[in-house]
Amino acid sequence: MASFQIVRVAAVQATPVILDAEATIDKAIVLLGEAADSGASVIVFPECFVSAYPSGVWAAQAARWGAKYDELWMRMWSSSIDVHGPQVDRLIAACAQRDVHLAIGINEREDDRPGSLYNTLLVVGGEGVLHRHRKLMPTMHERVFHGVGAGDDLGVVELPSGVRVGGLICWENRMPLARWRVYEGGPQIWFAPTADDSDGWIASMRHIAIEAGAFVVSVPQFISSSAFPHDFPVALPTDVDVFGRGGACIVAPDGNIIAGPLYDAEGIVIADCDLRLALHAKRYFDAVGHYGRADVLVREI
Repeated sequence: MASFQIVRVAAVQATPVILDAEATIDKAIVLLGEAADSGASVIVFPECFVSAYPSGVWAAQAARWGAKYDELWMRMWSSSIDVHGPQVDRLIAACAQRDVHLAIGINEREDDRPGSLYNTLLVVGGEGVLHRHRKLMPTMHERVFHGVGAGDDLGVVELPSGVRVGGLICWENRMPLARWRVYEGGPQIWFAPTADDSDGWIASMRHIAIEAGAFVVSVPQFISSSAFPHDFPVALPTDVDVFGRGGACIVAPDGNIIAGPLYDAEGIVIADCDLRLALHAKRYFDAVGHYGRADVLVREI
């Protein structure tokens, strides 16, 4: 049964320790503690936070053959994590210690064999991994690194508190039918980890909040050129100082931004989300309820 409490939510806009999974997990645990100290019980990190998002500014060149591109792949793979591995166990323990729940983007390795990587969103608590979603369709250059998600994980998870959470990764949020599938689970808080720092992205987040009747938590990374290790395998453009300016924000079900957006810095954006407002929003518009009309709009294949 869904709960209609007030939930303090934190959007953690941070820079990973690029290509270093252990150090990035260390940083995530510290930041999780800071958010928990501020009273947050649901904490959201960016897309591919562990431990590098393959930005189009440098990742597209990795489609070529050559030793340095092989090295980049190896280092990306080595700094990715197994969902049933020790790094996720550390996140579970940190959530248990602080009594919080965490949504975090990772580069995911397959647990049972060395092979493909996936752009994955995990929902983690002291109970363990509550949900794993692999991005349905990697965008452009991301396909050099990430496999295609199976689509069998588009859903919502109910936390022990009764709060229903779900969401999509970056430009999946532009996919109407993917949103519909998640809306069917009745999310009250929508996670949107991303690498998109555009004004248009904020407009999309406001639309989704209205469409879903949910609080939307959008969390990009802040990435400066100084964050890259000196031995990064491929060349970076010399005229770019910031590879991701951020824009973390939290949007209410009426489309109003209630926290953020935060640009050009690391930081934590926090808001108290009164879940009664999400229920009230359904009275006016319920995308999969009285406004759904699946009988007309959904065609059997």
